[in-house]
Amino acid sequence: MSLRCLLSDELSDVAMHVRKLVGTKHPLLNTARGFIYDSRNNLQMRGLVVLLMSKAAGPSQHTASDLLTQDMVSGIYPSQRNLAEITELIHTAFLVHRGIVNLKEWTNSDGPLKDMQFGNKMSVLSGDFLLANACTGLAQLNNTKVVELISSAIGDLVQGTYHEMPNSLEDNSLTDEINMVTWEEQTFLSHGALLAKSCQAAMELAKHDKDAQGLAYKYAKHLSLGHKLNSDLQLFVKSSSADPVTFSFNSAPVVFHRQIVGQERWCHQLQQAKTIGRQIDYTKLRSTIKLEKGVTSTIDLCHYHGNKALESIQCFPSSEARSALENIARAVTKF
Repeated sequence: MSLRCLLSDELSDVAMHVRKLVGTKHPLLNTARGFIYDSRNNLQMRGLVVLLMSKAAGPSQHTASDLLTQDMVSGIYPSQRNLAEITELIHTAFLVHRGIVNLKEWTNSDGPLKDMQFGNKMSVLSGDFLLANACTGLAQLNNTKVVELISSAIGDLVQGTYHEMPNSLEDNSLTDEINMVTWEEQTFLSHGALLAKSCQAAMELAKHDKDAQGLAYKYAKHLSLGHKLNSDLQLFVKSSSADPVTFSFNSAPVVFHRQIVGQERWCHQLQQAKTIGRQIDYTKLRSTIKLEKGVTSTIDLCHYHGNKALESIQCFPSSEARSALENIARAVTKF
């Protein structure tokens, strides 16, 4: 994320108010803590991929007169570096906005209602501030196509976030007929569109042709889908049976499982996994899911997207940047 934004007076004022949330249970604190320490080391992944893609593609053979090779630093144009910062700002803004608490589901165990209300106001303000900075930086790139691409990515994020809004258990497990085709479409909107269109925009800033832009877009699209599949699989391939576990019924292994066994059998399995208090025994349900082919099908799909990402960048010249992109694509297929 841009240091210019982090060190601005306006954000310092926001941070002073956010400190008032210390000691509460509002999710904004966890989000802010993640900016400082991210144990999974993927916080800045989007900006990194944009920079690596820019360097791997290099200058275009059709470079316009206003793009001079000598303006490049370490093989990357200043506008591409700015785009990487903008991508991170947008991603961070949506992370902050996702921390807004649904007050209709608030209970006394969540802490005082006034803390949740204040935290929500700060989430909206902080996220909007970051998004406004991103839009200002976007306009300063002076490229209407790039503005159009990133603007559409923001729209995709909004739509994808809407689809990800949690439903009640009954809605989530019994009436939602989501299949893997729908899952991929919705996941791309919320997890892949920003990176894919940012990589395409980075190629546009260097005046690469549509073919190169398409390859960059495909790499980021398949990488994002592979990364989400890998994330969804973790509870099914690494956790032991003794570990406490909960998972979304819209995670990829569960969606695959429901698609394979059919809705009637899935409803029966849900009933069997319920305890006396009508709560879901997730450990038992996970064991049931692992007996079928949902998990292995998800692993196969993850490998497919990883391989497609690798294929997309083979036309770029051999370089350290391309090797780094290849290593990232391979990493999402390891469990």
